Amino acid sequence: MNEILEQALLYDFYGELLTDHQKEVYEQFVLEDLSLGEIAREEGISRQGVHDLVKRCSHTLKGYEEKLHLVEKFVSIRDKVKQIDELLDGYDKENAQQLVADIRKISDEIIEEL
Repeated sequence: MNEILEQALLYDFYGELLTDHQKEVYEQFVLEDLSLGEIAREEGISRQGVHDLVKRCSHTLKGYEEKLHLVEKFVSIRDKVKQIDELLDGYDKENAQQLVADIRKISDEIIEEL
């Protein structure tokens, strides 16, 4: 998973656990793609201060993920649902029983992860 997508997912899942100031700065950097200098001017802090805050937020969000694994579970379940969609795209009546068995197997894996 690329780093920007990972940061966005971590923020989606755990962003509410950051302070309002942390959320604002992190959103500007990660989601709005503003530079450190642009954020620093807007927030009235140094560029280094913005860098440190973003790094600290990133570390905090990764720490939550290491403990809770919500993003990991989400990505895994999303991939399994995609597998089900691909199986259904290849549906034909002659392989219906195998299709049902494959889908049940994947759905059981999803339920185990939850």
